[in-house]
Amino acid sequence: MNATTLKGGEHAVLLLHGLQSSPAELQPIAKRLNQAGYTVHVPHITGYGFKPGDTPRSVTHWQDWHAKALTEFRLLKQQHSTVAVGGLCIGATLSLSIAAELGDEVSALTLLATTLWYDGWSIPWYRFMRYLGYYSPVRYLYSYREREPFGLKNKQLRKWIAREMSHKDSSIVGASKLNLPAIQEAERMIRAVKNSMHRITAPAIIIHAEEDDVASPRNARYVAEHIGSKHVEQVMLHNSYHMITVDNDREQVASDTIRFFNTLYRDAH
Repeated sequence: MNATTLKGGEHAVLLLHGLQSSPAELQPIAKRLNQAGYTVHVPHITGYGFKPGDTPRSVTHWQDWHAKALTEFRLLKQQHSTVAVGGLCIGATLSLSIAAELGDEVSALTLLATTLWYDGWSIPWYRFMRYLGYYSPVRYLYSYREREPFGLKNKQLRKWIAREMSHKDSSIVGASKLNLPAIQEAERMIRAVKNSMHRITAPAIIIHAEEDDVASPRNARYVAEHIGSKHVEQVMLHNSYHMITVDNDREQVASDTIRFFNTLYRDAH
């Protein structure tokens, strides 16, 4: 799916999709934010996201992802009085990366299923062996195949995704396989973000599922404890796994984000 822009008012929101994924996974929250009056832009970041025809060699360095997100932010800032930033999974980590650089330029953050460790309950025990693959030619050959539950507690949606994944190379929850170069670059970005998180000043809402199967609630707690922002709110969800923007709690994710943003902008006037 290509970039999505939904025109709204003077307050804009830049939403960043997850690793090897596309703007489709952010459609529900993008639409709700737009209905609430916000301009919403969801770019597709080449070399970070996924589109048909991509290979492991299509992956670019995390600094390129960061630079592209910065460019998208600045384009929005030229035309809007404020720009908030949010993202899902590694998209939340990328949001933290640009917020650490931009400081007060970022008006607010919504951090959804932030991933700093792949430590959820559905991650296979042999995942640690990826480190062996990072530094050998096998890194371009091996891919980690996405499997049930696909980050979804919603059984109907999970069944549909399983069908999509069986005959396509992607679905609304991303590529059917995660390749090693992409995971390696994500982990390099995670290390940099952990070191720079104290520089972030933007008010932040951290939304995470108690039963996140990819990134445990430890990730949300770490952000809350280490982010430099003075205004931080945490929301724990009770009826979703990792893909919280499309799973059972998607309405709450959108409502809490809108409430948080609205309160900040109201208090600013």
